[in-house]
Amino acid sequence: MKKCLALVRRFLTAEEGPTAVEYAVMLALIIVVCLTAIQTIGTQANSTFTSVGNALSGGGS
Repeated sequence: MKKCLALVRRFLTAEEGPTAVEYAVMLALIIVVCLTAIQTIGTQANSTFTSVGNALSGGGS
């Protein structure tokens, strides 16, 4: 058990962590996902507002 813990501890301490390039790639992917989600939500909201506006203007006449 001690040997296993020592191996895990050595593995964790030997890792240097993500570099600036990896952070930049992750940030770029997050930005792309956010922009895609915002565009999709905006398109759906626009169509919803359009249909509600058409229903309101059509129902009053």
